[in-house]
Amino acid sequence: MADMRRQLRSGTVVLGGMGLLAAALTACSSDPDKRCVDRDSYNADKGYKVVADENCKSTRTSSGGVWYYGGDKKSSWVDGGSLTKPAKGSGGSGGGVHRGGFGGGKGGSGG
Repeated sequence: MADMRRQLRSGTVVLGGMGLLAAALTACSSDPDKRCVDRDSYNADKGYKVVADENCKSTRTSSGGVWYYGGDKKSSWVDGGSLTKPAKGSGGSGGGVHRGGFGGGKGGSGG
């Protein structure tokens, strides 16, 4: 009987620890993914070229690096995100960079 209680207690500790780990990971993931990209490298098929973070941390304006939020990284390119940092609690939708022709935005009127 004592062995069964000991097993039950150890299982409770493991499950409780997993809950704490899940809560910590959820809190950390509230910041959007961001990658440093070369602002002049945009390619319609690939997106932006990912470069070293130092290019975005530099105070030199000639570094050409800007932060890119979200998106899907494929090889050394990222696409589907935004150059604008999402507002807290926005859920990743809304503003951002829209590429396309006339009438590409929401709620716009033609003219």
